[in-house]
Amino acid sequence: MKKGRGRTSRIRRRKLLRSSGSRGVNESYKPEFIALKKWLKDRKFEDTNLVPACFPDTGRGLMSKTPLQEGQVIVSLPESCLLTTDTVIRSYLGPYVAKWQPPPSPLLALCTFLVAERHAGDRSPWKPYLEILPKAYTCPVCLEPEVVDLLPGPLKAKAREQRAHVQELFASSRAFFSSLQPLFPVPVESIFSYSAFLWAWGTVNTRAVYLERGRRPCFSAEPDTCALAPYLDLLNHSPTVQVKAAFNEETRCYEIRTGSRWRQHEEVLICYGPHDNQRLFLEYGFVAPGNPHACVRVAQDVLVKYLPATDKQMNKKISILKDHDFIENLTFGWDGPSWRLLTALKLLCLRAGELPCWKKVLLGEIISDTNEKASLDIAQKICYHFIEEANAMLQKVSHMKDKETALMTQLSLAETLWNEELRVLQASAETLTRLQTELCCDSPRGNRLPLVGGVAS
Repeated sequence: MKKGRGRTSRIRRRKLLRSSGSRGVNESYKPEFIALKKWLKDRKFEDTNLVPACFPDTGRGLMSKTPLQEGQVIVSLPESCLLTTDTVIRSYLGPYVAKWQPPPSPLLALCTFLVAERHAGDRSPWKPYLEILPKAYTCPVCLEPEVVDLLPGPLKAKAREQRAHVQELFASSRAFFSSLQPLFPVPVESIFSYSAFLWAWGTVNTRAVYLERGRRPCFSAEPDTCALAPYLDLLNHSPTVQVKAAFNEETRCYEIRTGSRWRQHEEVLICYGPHDNQRLFLEYGFVAPGNPHACVRVAQDVLVKYLPATDKQMNKKISILKDHDFIENLTFGWDGPSWRLLTALKLLCLRAGELPCWKKVLLGEIISDTNEKASLDIAQKICYHFIEEANAMLQKVSHMKDKETALMTQLSLAETLWNEELRVLQASAETLTRLQTELCCDSPRGNRLPLVGGVAS
């Protein structure tokens, strides 16, 4: 037998292929990371656990240099490395922030500092950090309008709200930017453009860690909780890992302690929070495949779309749901329709004589087999509606990718989101079919109702 043709060699090759799919390529040799490491060392930080690397699935991240144990502090970043509103106040911008009325928000102060420092270029003491920041972001506020139009309805609405908020913040801050003219030899309008401000806003919104500061009169009453953490913010997200992240008052360092073990040369991941994919897309500009928190939200208009139009008590039922906070956060998930969604549908499916029992429905009591079956039937119709929508949108995105090559990255993100939504919906549809079959089998023959999808009749 020739060398490398045996069973042991085949197994070894398969293991190598599996491991290489997620193996990172060390990037610590690159000039920007050499400069960053020197900058961090000058500020009393030198990491011994992690190294910058590029990974096929997540892009730039941090890779373990040695095996890491559960509960180990993997990053301890000194306060001197953090970019906070204290940094802004101590800088040349401090006097301008302090005298401006009405007081600027902490967010505006951080965005202003980032724009000014990026404009300073080589003269900025923060240049090594600024050099490794993304040049653009992919959260919806930064996407082209035609791509935002492709997003699911609830996310599209939030994206438009987010865009309006950022545009309003920029417009209302122009006078403050103008007050900074003495600091610059060129017109401030050329420095504090909307694109520059959007980049700064994206930097803070997608990369900041939580660090609560006390209320100060030079800032507005908005919470001062954002801090940029150079190097630490290279850690990518996984919804399945556990970490503890907080500022240690004794060491004066921002620390991340892992709740998992990591092998040598693995990508070390942290969890940004138990967010569904629409929230991750909105706030951070990415989607987590296989996200256990993934869900598809059901808006009110879809909720009532498949209910009888002749129901004269529909408005009263909707009013009850709103009064008891059962009209929001209705979802399909990996395990099927949420309890809140099924409860809302059960109340909406109450017949005229059953409506006085609505309190029992909200408490989780079963009113009748007929009500149970009707609510599952409507849930299945809504689920199929979403599946059809997801398939249609995936076709539309595919056609746009053929024509709009300049938008390929943005369109691929939208495509990934719709694919994940479709997977969740298909899992929910399977669960609904099983629940209907079980309910049909458990019910007396005289009470059997026709079910959608050909499950029973």
